Formats: sequence, structure tokens, C-alpha cells
Amino acid sequence: MARRVLRVASALSLAWFASIPSAAHAFGDVGAFEARPLLVGDQAGSRRMSALALWATELTNRTSAPARPKPREVRASDDALFDVPFAYWSDNRQLPPLSRAEVANLRRFFALGGILFVDDAAPNETGPGAFGDYARRELARVLPDMAPSPLAADHVLFKTFYLVQRPEGRSNNTKPLEVLARSGKIKVIFSSHDITGAIAKSPNGGWESSLTGGEPQRERAVRLLVNISMYVLCSNYKDDQVHAPFLMRRRGLTPTP
Repeated sequence: MARRVLRVASALSLAWFASIPSAAHAFGDVGAFEARPLLVGDQAGSRRMSALALWATELTNRTSAPARPKPREVRASDDALFDVPFAYWSDNRQLPPLSRAEVANLRRFFALGGILFVDDAAPNETGPGAFGDYARRELARVLPDMAPSPLAADHVLFKTFYLVQRPEGRSNNTKPLEVLARSGKIKVIFSSHDITGAIAKSPNGGWESSLTGGEPQRERAVRLLVNISMYVLCSNYKDDQVHAPFLMRRRGLTPTP
């Protein structure tokens, strides 16, 4: 019953969300959720485009929230970074250090209310791999006043749409999600689970990778991605009750006290 109420509230709120004038936002006008791959340095392209397309499809099918089925890649040094308040960053290796322009643009992106999802594509059994360590180190240059902290199991991100117990992706290691946050507002989400890897498709249409804990992990990965989308689209969720008129505030608006 509670889940049905939350879904109805989310649908009502989406209509309210769509009615807000674009001039009120710090970011460009956005009519749909878009998991844009962030590229830095010598990254030639995202290795998880099939997963991002499926993420958008599942979000729309399950919640009725609008989503772009073909996310557009964006470079950290490009002003197009500011068009949408969300970006997805993933790789399986250490990349070159961020340039000054990339650091400056990312700092502005976060200042405008943007959220970055960092999904390590090659985590180890206990936590981040080479890319995860690299991303934490480089983002410390962008947000030097913040340090990664575990996301509590009762955080609202785990219940924006589905009740999710813990993060799972291609890997089901016990490392929690970690975040960089200021005044309760998440700026960066770190995953050491290759969540998008769990739903990436191969060219022949099959799953790209096997999972460390069995097929049910794919569904749990999708549910967490849906929750992340809803967290990005929404602000001021209440832990114990639904406040429909306020659920779908776009990032960049002044938060409700």
C-alpha cells in the first residue's frame, strides 16, 4: 500500500515538476532524466551505453518519469556539462589527472546543484579498484572540503521508489555506497559494485557479464538505478511520509527549509 501511495505521489509530482518555468532553474531546461556519460582526459567514449539506454527505459516503464533513451556523452571541460544536473562517470582503469579546466567546470557543476554518479567498472572483492581510487583522489581536488562517507542504510536514496537493502551490481561485495555531501545534499555517489555493468548488453543482445551472486542481482541493480534517478529528479523527500507537492523539485531551485 505504501509503495502504491508513493508511486501515485510521484506521478502527481511529475506533472507539477513539468509545469515549472525553465527560467527558474540554474541548469538548462530539461524535460527528461538523462544519465549522461562524463568523459575526461583520454576517454574516447563510455563503455556502458547499452546499460544507460536500458536504465532510461526501465525508469520510464516503472515510474512514468520521462527519460532520454540515448544519453549524450559530455566532456568535463565542455560547457554543455551545465545543461543537465546529472552525470555518470565510469571506467575500469586509472585515467590522467583532471585538467584545470575540468576541475573548474566540475566545481561549477556541483555549485549549481549537479550530482555525479561514479560507478567503478572493475571493483575488487572489498571495494574500489583502480578507477574508484582515482576518482576519489581527483574529486578531492574538485571538492577539497569533503571526504567520502558511507551512505547510511536508512538514507532516503534507498527508498525514493523501491525499498533497496544495499547496493548490488555486477559485484555484490559488501562495500556501502559512499557520498560526498554538503548540508545533507549529495554531490557525488561512489559505487564499488559496477551497477551499470549488471545490465550492460553485448552486441548480440545478451547480457555482457555474469554476476558474482546470481541473476537476481540484475533486478536489484535496476531498482537502485531507478532510485538514483528519482533522487536526482526530486528533493526534500521525507523519510516517513509523502509530501506530493514538493517531491519533484528540480535541482538548482532554492531548497525548501
